[in-house]
Amino acid sequence: MRVLVFGDSFVTVEDFAPAFAEIAKDHGVRYVRMDEKIQLVPETDSEKRIREYLGSPEQLLSELKGEEIIVVHGAPVTDKVLKAAKGLKLLCCARGGPVNIDLQAATAMGIPVVTAPGKNADAVAELTMALMVMVGRNLKRADAHVRNVKVVGADNYEGAQFLGHELDGKTLGIIGIGRVGSRVAKRAAAFGMSVIAYDPFLTKETIEARGARATDLDDLLSSSDYVSLHARESKENNNMLGRKQFQMMRKGAYFINTSRPSMVDEDALFEALKGNLAGAAMDVVKFVPGRPTSPFIGLENVIVTPHIGGATFETTAKGAVIVAAQIRRFLNGQKLETVINPEAIRQS
Repeated sequence: MRVLVFGDSFVTVEDFAPAFAEIAKDHGVRYVRMDEKIQLVPETDSEKRIREYLGSPEQLLSELKGEEIIVVHGAPVTDKVLKAAKGLKLLCCARGGPVNIDLQAATAMGIPVVTAPGKNADAVAELTMALMVMVGRNLKRADAHVRNVKVVGADNYEGAQFLGHELDGKTLGIIGIGRVGSRVAKRAAAFGMSVIAYDPFLTKETIEARGARATDLDDLLSSSDYVSLHARESKENNNMLGRKQFQMMRKGAYFINTSRPSMVDEDALFEALKGNLAGAAMDVVKFVPGRPTSPFIGLENVIVTPHIGGATFETTAKGAVIVAAQIRRFLNGQKLETVINPEAIRQS
């Protein structure tokens, strides 16, 4: 079998190579680095169906040499690429959600797509806890104070102006208790927090087995000291947290988002941060073309990070390891475990 691996600036060729070393002993593995300076301007329906990609489909097309297996992380895989990949039997994406792949086209052509679910779950859960501590303990203001004043340690009581909250004894409300949410629940319990969760796709028994008391969204919002968003993005939950929901939250509560910005009405959140909410910490905010920066950056009670939830060396390695394991199963004739379009297998 011939395997073509496209690395990029996030999951590099150097990340993929160790995970594919065993496969390379018996099969041809070729590595290509994506040229991310080339920008794709979506024109076709297929190109418009993909997002969050790095590079151009044209580079993929130029590299195809009849490989049976293609591996990508952020490279854009359109219907044009799939049609040109004659003899392609398996497409692998080293991320949890393969939004850079035209899944509709792959399924129609009978090409199974395997992903790396949960590769960044630990990393995002850890960041979530870090953001809760940072926003609750006023670390942003404290750090800015030291950098501006440049005097520290002269007064034993200088910390009085940065009084914050401990997590112990507080209630954490988790919206979406899947791979990431369940790990947040486990870590929050270690901090002494009470955990409640809302997830319409899971049974009460499953939610409780993951370390949280099951409840509805309204109760969660009104009962939590911290609300952390971990739901999977969909058309149905666009702006699911709006003015009504933020007004339901406790006075002095905090909002954390390490998921996706589409689920949050940011105008409503901005308003709440000047009212009942004590603060917020977000790893993701909406990008508005023509707007120089997010308005949240100017708020003293808000921490914004540049989507670093999965930006760890461990995460990039895990993504490569997970898809490599699926390729070995495929080569050994075993059932694939992380296929996102199983219907493609049935029709191939």
